Amino acid sequence: MIEILSLLRVASQSRQDHLTDRDKAQIQQLITWQQHLIEIVTKHPEPFQPSVQLLAEFLDCGSSDSIARQYANQMLVQYCGYLKKLGYLKKGQGFQTVDEWLGAINYVIQRAPRYKGQQFPMSSLFVFVMFTPSGAALFRLKQFNSLLTCVLQTWCTYLDSRDSLNVLSERNGWLSSDAQQKLCLKQSVNYLHRDEPHWGFQSFNAFFHREYQLKKYRPLSDPHDDKVIVSANDGTVYRIAKGVKLCDTFWTKGQKYSLREMLNGSPYTESFIGGDVLQSFLAGSDYHRWHAPISGKVLEARVIPGLMFSELLSEGFDISAGTKSQGYEAMVNTRGLIVIDSPTLGKMAVIPIGITEISSVTIDVSPGDEIKKGEEIGYFSYGGSSMALIFQKGQIKKFTAKKVQDPSQPSCKTVKNCKAGDGCLRVRAKVAIANVNF
Repeated sequence: MIEILSLLRVASQSRQDHLTDRDKAQIQQLITWQQHLIEIVTKHPEPFQPSVQLLAEFLDCGSSDSIARQYANQMLVQYCGYLKKLGYLKKGQGFQTVDEWLGAINYVIQRAPRYKGQQFPMSSLFVFVMFTPSGAALFRLKQFNSLLTCVLQTWCTYLDSRDSLNVLSERNGWLSSDAQQKLCLKQSVNYLHRDEPHWGFQSFNAFFHREYQLKKYRPLSDPHDDKVIVSANDGTVYRIAKGVKLCDTFWTKGQKYSLREMLNGSPYTESFIGGDVLQSFLAGSDYHRWHAPISGKVLEARVIPGLMFSELLSEGFDISAGTKSQGYEAMVNTRGLIVIDSPTLGKMAVIPIGITEISSVTIDVSPGDEIKKGEEIGYFSYGGSSMALIFQKGQIKKFTAKKVQDPSQPSCKTVKNCKAGDGCLRVRAKVAIANVNF
């Protein structure tokens, strides 16, 4: 009862005190999916993958980390208690033991997500337990996160392999007519290779970060005007913040930006004090490659290891397993850092952030490279993602991208239906105008 009261207290302090009917329906769907998965792994147990076995040993009674074991067990007690209290779980339902939960994780990482199924299975396994006080603490533990990272890397390796191609079919799969319409596959380069097996894709991840016919569907705005800054990615505007500080309280409801954490010891950190941040969210259906917002020389390019799954409880229950906490995640999650120096515009930083599933960030440029505006600089593998652009103080004359209450987010973005002023971003489209005399 103490655990249930603790969880309810967290919920009562959150921004979202009451679940919408849509939330309730999604919760029931997730519970049904989880219960079905529990039945599968119980009836047909599979040997743990080496990375899952290491995580199991860490959380086992023989582990030297009794705190992690305590958090893991209490997490499941709190998860079951809270959902039973709300009427979603009956006695005996839900994950009863840590091994049962790990068995479900082990099952997921040996398969590619199906189009007609739970498309984000890892988020679906974590969404409720992350919201418990013990779960929130567990996912922030350094060693637990390190072992979880290895588990997700195992999954990424599978999704990079040809074994994952079984879900890429035109019959009820990711290449079906329904998927073609909802994911706008006509814009992809591989749409031109539909006569080849799996449209020429070599893996599920290759499908996920598929290339687009850029000149036709993502034309570069103002290619000869250096003052025009373009979007690094497809997505939806999450926030525009001005006057960001070197250090700030990013772990509170406001999720302010703190440059020291965000840039993780970059020698260029102080260059951005008092500057602006434009952050955007990439949905699963978005184009997941990113491109240079300006032309210039790459000063820094690296991946910053961080948390793989984490969220702020103060933001309330998040059915999407983390998208409400994007500002906070820009400081703590695994992310990339690319600093570009333009002779006319000064420095800017591009920070791609993994927030769900495998959170894989791949950077395709190196320090010293000269890059052109609109040129590809990296990509995300499978999962939900966020992107933060940091500008120097006084660098931006005007943002053409806007944060709006209900941004338009068409799955098939075009010049006509996706406007930066409406909160919708298309990669290589104008998002800001720089000051001429910066």
